[in-house]
Amino acid sequence: MPAKRILMLVGDFVEDYEVMVPFQALTMVGHRVDAVCPGKKAGDTVRTSIHDFEGDQTYSEKRGHNFALNATFDQVKPEVYDALVIPGGRAPEYIRLNARVIEIVRHFAERNKPIASICHGPQVLAAAGVLKGKCVSAYPAVGPEVNLAGGKYVEVGMDQAYADGNLVTAPAWPAHPAWLARFLDVLGTRIEP
Repeated sequence: MPAKRILMLVGDFVEDYEVMVPFQALTMVGHRVDAVCPGKKAGDTVRTSIHDFEGDQTYSEKRGHNFALNATFDQVKPEVYDALVIPGGRAPEYIRLNARVIEIVRHFAERNKPIASICHGPQVLAAAGVLKGKCVSAYPAVGPEVNLAGGKYVEVGMDQAYADGNLVTAPAWPAHPAWLARFLDVLGTRIEP
């Protein structure tokens, strides 16, 4: 199967694991992943945050690493990409306010290209108006937004993922094995033992 070209939409305080693990894993299996952030160019960095589950009513948040962008947002041509990844963290709540982000997301949804989104990432999908009739997992606090956007929030375990056609979603980084496996399946990527 030929390598896919994948666009990853991020912003400052994207969740650390949710940007680094998929970026590295998808690259490792041979796909080209272009990580971009509104207002930034290749070589710039975004700060990440680490969300952890420590027994509180919600996740805790700590400063993570700097993640290097390898492509320039203003040069994105969505038609050259095969798939889209939207990690969670704080970034989705404000990158969804960017009109070009919304336009890019709609391009992928309207053409039924594979989209993988995790944790708070579905906030961007909701803002783009592309969830109508879709079953979507997300961090539980994002469930009401999924439903209000015309989707159906699907509650799965924190280590599980959900696929509705070409849309693959999961509640948080503990789901990486299931989420990435389902996304690779949608991409048609086969890994030989």
